[in-house]
Amino acid sequence: MSDLDLAEAHRLHAGELLGFAVNALRDRGAAEECVQDTFTRAWQARATYDATRASLRTWLFAIARNAVVDHLRVRERRQRRAAAAADQVGLEARVVPLHRSPESAAVEDRLELAWALAQLSPAHRRVVVAVRLEGLTYDALSARDGVPVATLRTRMYHALRALRALLDPEGES
Repeated sequence: MSDLDLAEAHRLHAGELLGFAVNALRDRGAAEECVQDTFTRAWQARATYDATRASLRTWLFAIARNAVVDHLRVRERRQRRAAAAADQVGLEARVVPLHRSPESAAVEDRLELAWALAQLSPAHRRVVVAVRLEGLTYDALSARDGVPVATLRTRMYHALRALRALLDPEGES
């Protein structure tokens, strides 16, 4: 990957990556840092990118997911340190649970879903996002995209099957 390739990748994918990070972190400033970190990591690991294994978009989303998780870990570590420091000076420290907080669990679930959606083909991803996340009916999506309803239903079936396999590889649910 050359400088020009990275610039083109940034032009094509930075907006999507930012949306992903903002959705996961609920903090635009932190999300912007994660996107910047994503492209820094991509540049540093450019020799390991293999276009036969994954698309550039999928590879960048995997890097972004790791950057967001790292950011969450740092955030939680800072909160624990602040609570410990407050406790040491006799201030009332807020309780920091040892288990995942509901907010942290929700963020991790959204990250995992976004990662899994990124693994789908564009056609399958479009159907899932439009019907399940945006609330469109199959008829409305068919009219919008010019694809028969039966085809959309088939794509949804295969997309959901793939998502189940990605999100629960051992079939535990």
